[in-house]
Amino acid sequence: MKGARLQGVFVGPRDCFEAMNRAFVQHRLKPAIGSTYPFAEALDGLRAMEAGTHFGKIVVKM
Repeated sequence: MKGARLQGVFVGPRDCFEAMNRAFVQHRLKPAIGSTYPFAEALDGLRAMEAGTHFGKIVVKM
């Protein structure tokens, strides 16, 4: 027994997802990018996410 846990995530129906994407395009909405890391520094990005002090998306460039 390793105490493994499986947790699902509800994301909603596909038509709602498609409507959301149409709204993004129509209204030219862009995500808030908080910080960007090159792939070689991906661990720094994960540490920033773990700290929970960021605002916006944390991007790792491939």
